[in-house]
Amino acid sequence: MSARTVGTVVYADAHAMGPLTVRQPLPSFALPALDPFVLLHHAPRAVMSGRDGVDAHPHRGFAPVSFIFAGGVRHRDSRGNDSTIAAGGTQWLHAGGGILHEETPLAGEFELIQMWVNVPARHKADTPAYYPLGRENTPRYTSEDGLVTLNVIAGHVNGIDGPIPSVTPVNAVTIEATAGGRVFVPLPKTHNAFVYLLDGSIALGEGATASGLHQVVFNNDGEGVAFHALTPTRALLMSGEPIGEPVAARGPFVMNTEAEVDNAFRDYRRGLMGRVA
Repeated sequence: MSARTVGTVVYADAHAMGPLTVRQPLPSFALPALDPFVLLHHAPRAVMSGRDGVDAHPHRGFAPVSFIFAGGVRHRDSRGNDSTIAAGGTQWLHAGGGILHEETPLAGEFELIQMWVNVPARHKADTPAYYPLGRENTPRYTSEDGLVTLNVIAGHVNGIDGPIPSVTPVNAVTIEATAGGRVFVPLPKTHNAFVYLLDGSIALGEGATASGLHQVVFNNDGEGVAFHALTPTRALLMSGEPIGEPVAARGPFVMNTEAEVDNAFRDYRRGLMGRVA
């Protein structure tokens, strides 16, 4: 099977966000958009007090997804969900027509990636839904050499189905690779795909390499993604079917038009997205 070639490699610049400094390769000058993915925030490992977090705030029109790599996060929302997910787990929130949530890192070491995954216009008013997934319930694929583990969260990867349903076809996999490990991940040719490296380094064929704090976007010219870990590496691999609709992203909302974003702000201010008890 043929491997995709590398389209672009983007360094994740640092941005201050409340108590955290996050790395953001998407959107950026080098990568303004990657349908259906809207935003990637990587909060590198830090020590948290247990009191600092993101207070109750609204979302509408997309799915904010948190992949937790160290520590844990408590999630509470305006639909009554209250759960804590530890390292190796995932919190996937379909914001739908509007929801408030708060996220509080537990005391101690903490690291996560938050992805914003867009949804089509026909699903932007859906009833919100929250999907917590612990590491113990996340299915895994191990490479033939035994050196690469794929934790399959959503979609269908190497014969394994991820437990979390996505509104449109999306594959989401976290990767743990030992130096020397090799793996091939088949992906639909129509999907846009990327890998983001938290740390480590990989070789991608044709002389291309990437290291920590870089997002690698692949061309749609092969049957999947292949890489060779040069050093111990942790990464996030995602692919998704493009939606092909206009995107108006402002503040905590991702809609199709600026007027729809304005309406989301009005609904939030009127209390129509509920409250976190």
